Amino acid sequence: MRRITRPHMLGSALVALALGLTTACGTAGPGTEEDAAGVEVWVVEDATVNQVVQTAVEAYSESAGIEGELVTYANDAYKQRIQVALGSPEAPDVFFNWGGGNLAEYVNAKQVVDLTDALESNPEFRDAFLPSVLDVAKIDDRYYGVPMQGVLPVVLFYNKKIFDEVGVEPPTTYDELLKLVDTFKKEGITPIVLPGAQAWTELMWLEYLVDRVGGADVFQAIADGEEGAWKDPAVIKALEMCQELVERGAFGNNFSSLTSDNGSASTVLASGKGAMYLMGTWELSNQIENNPDFVADGHLGFTAFPALEDGEGDPKAIVGNPSNYFSVNADSAHIKESIDFLVQHMASDEYVEDLIEIGHVPAVAGIEDKLAETEHAEFTTFTYQLVSEAPTFTQSWDQAIPPAAAETMLTNLQMVFLGDMTPEEFAEAMEATQ
Repeated sequence: MRRITRPHMLGSALVALALGLTTACGTAGPGTEEDAAGVEVWVVEDATVNQVVQTAVEAYSESAGIEGELVTYANDAYKQRIQVALGSPEAPDVFFNWGGGNLAEYVNAKQVVDLTDALESNPEFRDAFLPSVLDVAKIDDRYYGVPMQGVLPVVLFYNKKIFDEVGVEPPTTYDELLKLVDTFKKEGITPIVLPGAQAWTELMWLEYLVDRVGGADVFQAIADGEEGAWKDPAVIKALEMCQELVERGAFGNNFSSLTSDNGSASTVLASGKGAMYLMGTWELSNQIENNPDFVADGHLGFTAFPALEDGEGDPKAIVGNPSNYFSVNADSAHIKESIDFLVQHMASDEYVEDLIEIGHVPAVAGIEDKLAETEHAEFTTFTYQLVSEAPTFTQSWDQAIPPAAAETMLTNLQMVFLGDMTPEEFAEAMEATQ
C-alpha cells in the first residue's frame, strides 16, 4: 500500500472525489469520528493514472488548506483488501472497481450508494458519458458507479507491411478472416498471434464470437446467473468456431506456449512472423515500448472485429474493458460530499484533458477534436468512434462473473483450445458454477 500526500501545483477534477468539503484531517477512515479524515479514495496502482490522481489530490489539498488522502494497492492485493474493508470502519469513502459482476457483489451486499437519482437530477453529467460505458455500472436498472478512466475495447491489430507484401486487406467479415488464415498459412506466416499460455487472451475470441453468433443478451444471461445460460446454442457454436480456428492453423503450432508477458506476442506481430493479433487497445502502448520503430514507421494497423454474416449479433457491438469505475461506500460519513463532487467534476474538461494527456480515451461524449490533437490521433479517434457507436460494450467475462467461476472458465477454456475438452463439456462444467 502506498499513501500519497505530497503537495503539488498541478490540478485535476478528481480532487473533488479525493477530498470532499471537510476540513478535518487524519487517517482513521470514514465513519469513525466527527473529526476524522476527509474523503479517502482507494485505487489500484497504475503509474500513469495514479499520477493524475496524485496531482489532483495534492493540488486540492494545497488550495483548500486541508489534508486529503489517496491510497493505492497492487491489483491482487486491492481485490482482497477492498472486500475485507467494505462494511468496516477501515473502508474508504470512494473506491475503484471494475463495474459489472465485480460491482454487483458490492451492490448485493448493500455496500455501495445508488447514484441513479443523482444522475437523473443532473442530466448533463449523466449524458456526458458514452451510454455503453456508463451502463456497465448499472445493476438492475440502477447506477452504482461512474467511469473514472479511459475505454479499453478489444480490437484486431495487424501488420500493415505484411498485408501489403501479400496483397490483402484487413477483414471486415468472418469469412474474409478465414480466407486470410489460409492465405497467410500458405505464406509461412502465423495468421493470428495468440498467447495461449494465458487463457484470458483466448477468452477474447470466445467473447466476440458469442456476441457475433447470438448477440449481447447471451452473455448477459450468463452474467445474470440464469439457469442453462452457459448451454445456449450460441456459446456451443462459438466454442466450436474457436476449435475450428485452431484446427485450421489460425494460431500456428505453438500458441499454447506463447505469452504476452515481456512483449513476446507483440514482437511476433511486429517482426512479421504473425499477421494479426486480437488484443485490447493497450497493445499500442506495448508496441511503443517494445517495438517503437514498428509504430513510428506506420506499420501497426487496427480494425474492428469482423462481422458474422449469418449471426444475430450487431457487428458494431464490442467487448473488452469499458472503463474502471468510482463508487461511493454506503457507510461513508461523507456520502453527500462524495456524490456532489462526482457530479460536478468526473466529466469536467480538466479531468478529461488530464486523461487524454496520459494517452487515455475518456468515456465522455464530444471529445473528437481533443483526440485529433493527440500524438496517435488516428488510433485514439478510431477507438473513440468504435466505442461511441457501439450498441453494447460487453465487459471482459473474467471481470463480469464471480472470481471462482472465472477461474474455472479460464482453466477449461485452455482445454477447449487444446482439444482436451468439448464445447458441451465446457458448458456443462460452467453451468455447475451458476
